[in-house]
Amino acid sequence: MAIPRPEHPNPQWERKTWRNLNGTWQFEIDHGVSGEARGLPAAPSLSGKITVPFCPESRLSGVGNKDFMRCVWYKRSISLTRKDLAGQRVILHIGACDFETHVFINGEEAGQPHFGGYGSFQYEITKFVKPGKNDVTIEAIDDIQSLVQPHGKQSAKYDSYRCYYTRTTGIWQTVWLEFVPESFIAYARFDPDVENGTVAVTADLAGTGDFSVEVYYKGKLMGKAEKKNCAVRACVDIKLKEKHLWEIGHGRLYDLILRFGADEVKSYFGLRSVRMDGMKFLLNGKSVFQRLILDQGFYPDGICTAPTEADLVKDIDCGIAAGFEGARMHQKVFEPRYLYHADKKGYIVWGEYGSWGTDTSERSAVSYFLPDWISTVLRDVNHPSVIGWCPFNETWNTREGKISKSLETEVLRIIYEETKRVDPTRPCIDTSGNYHVVTDIFDVHLYEQDPAIFKETYDKLWQTGELVDRYKERQTYRGEPVFVSEYGGIGFKLESNDYDSGRKTQWSYGKSAGSYEEFYDRYKRLTHAIIDNPCMFGLCYTQLTDVEQEQNGLFTYDTREPKFDLKILKKIMKKKAAIEK
Repeated sequence: MAIPRPEHPNPQWERKTWRNLNGTWQFEIDHGVSGEARGLPAAPSLSGKITVPFCPESRLSGVGNKDFMRCVWYKRSISLTRKDLAGQRVILHIGACDFETHVFINGEEAGQPHFGGYGSFQYEITKFVKPGKNDVTIEAIDDIQSLVQPHGKQSAKYDSYRCYYTRTTGIWQTVWLEFVPESFIAYARFDPDVENGTVAVTADLAGTGDFSVEVYYKGKLMGKAEKKNCAVRACVDIKLKEKHLWEIGHGRLYDLILRFGADEVKSYFGLRSVRMDGMKFLLNGKSVFQRLILDQGFYPDGICTAPTEADLVKDIDCGIAAGFEGARMHQKVFEPRYLYHADKKGYIVWGEYGSWGTDTSERSAVSYFLPDWISTVLRDVNHPSVIGWCPFNETWNTREGKISKSLETEVLRIIYEETKRVDPTRPCIDTSGNYHVVTDIFDVHLYEQDPAIFKETYDKLWQTGELVDRYKERQTYRGEPVFVSEYGGIGFKLESNDYDSGRKTQWSYGKSAGSYEEFYDRYKRLTHAIIDNPCMFGLCYTQLTDVEQEQNGLFTYDTREPKFDLKILKKIMKKKAAIEK
């Protein structure tokens, strides 16, 4: 039986010695969260089956249970040889599992539980395994109705509604084993320098040995560096023989080979810089207008998991075909394989988190949110396609009262500052749309459907310096760069697109267009109101595809077919922006 999603899950950190664990696992729903007390970690079997990495709500999982599942269990055996274990460490990787994850190896808990439904994490299981058969058991506890657990666009009601979709419980990204030497490279950070034509590599090391880096471009050696007798951390700076800039539409990537003793890792980077300059966003020192599409990353058969790698590529290609040059990866953390293809195609993206569901007035929100978010930033920081971070989206008041609002302000400030501390090289939006506390960019959301009112609203920014803000009582504009990071959402339902229409009420952000002509006119006038504004550095249209009951996509949900003439959409979107002139 073919393994689903068989490709290496992280092309930017690839060793030859890995094993994909996707496929059929034993499975059991544990509504009472009593599985550990009932002995499931050491039990010889569970009651059902599931196909990993698809969540149990999805059709592709073989389970298809869309009700709330407070806890789920997974189990399978893995066979290890003496050669696998001879002088090597064994690491179990989980691409993503929602939300509280416990891992047991041969009945013993392999470490502290992991909290977070979006970040990737791992357990070193060397001391728990033996030659021959080994049982891997995973428990996932999930309660998106808790008000402190981030859940993004997953519906906290029984059914999907408005812009909330089918839930994702448990494992939803690839599970895999990796075999590494006793001394190995635990992590590496790449910092390219466009002006000087260099790349700095900082590696965290386990053990001792000689460290080296080789850089290639299309198979040609561009530079190398080596340090002897390294431990804990090694830093090298490599002068590149040739400069090939990573640009929009041109994903020129340098390949890397990192070695530390017997360990070898393949990776890559892009030579590019990003920064803000007044109202402008600069890529490699040039003003670039960001033409972005909101991408929810949901699929009819896989929910949050793309059925195949080709589906990831198709979503990027759909955006490009409609005239967009990047995406807001909205309210979830996209898998590294998506970023890999964005890197290759020169497709810019904003790194975001599934923040909805978090009660930012609760002090515990920081402990639930921050570790998983920061681990995501660290995982994705080397991707050239990621040009900014946005940990929160629309932090509406969960509770009223002065103390609650003060706590929300403090939570947003802490997470913004920690994000900038980990990665000062990219702009960070504290919370997209509202309520801004401390931010590099003051982005706004507006789904006004009258193009004249929409244009008048934001023309004031360049005419008088006033940014019209619906939330002045909670946030203050201080002259930061601005872009409209959500607009449009124009409803348009094809008669042939009846995805699950018998159960869901069709919905869109904006008033539906009654004809193609009406849609094109409104789309053009809304879009050009932003493009023609000399104080706006970008836009993000809602959205790439329809999603379940939400019918405001440019493409259908099930087949990703265009709902409109892509030539017309592309011509509208590609108009030269005022800020680029």
